[in-house]
Amino acid sequence: MAKLRPEDLEKISQKMRKMTILREGTNRARITVHMGTCGIAAGARKIMAAILTLIEERNTRDVVAISSGCAGLCSREPMMTVELKGEAPVKYVDLTEKKVQEIFTQHVMNGNLVVKYALAIGSERVS
Repeated sequence: MAKLRPEDLEKISQKMRKMTILREGTNRARITVHMGTCGIAAGARKIMAAILTLIEERNTRDVVAISSGCAGLCSREPMMTVELKGEAPVKYVDLTEKKVQEIFTQHVMNGNLVVKYALAIGSERVS
């Protein structure tokens, strides 16, 4: 294994800083990937990686990606919830990396719900 050089450490530091920025703050949109054990077993890590890649590739600084535990619908994993500022959250199910690309482009970037992948609109929270 090659020895790490100071410039290698700086590259690693910059990459980790970018990933942290993508997961913090309040912005125009928030994407929550449900990563309970069932979600992870169904491929939620690939879904999160795809989202983080899309955010980085498009240099989108007003979208936050976070994770949560199980959403209670194990048979529909992997799942994510998209929340645009001022709109009801939308839960997307049975995801693949290709579906995530479509949802990201249509819903997150352009504000158009992708009905064919949506399970529910609205929050399950009680105010």
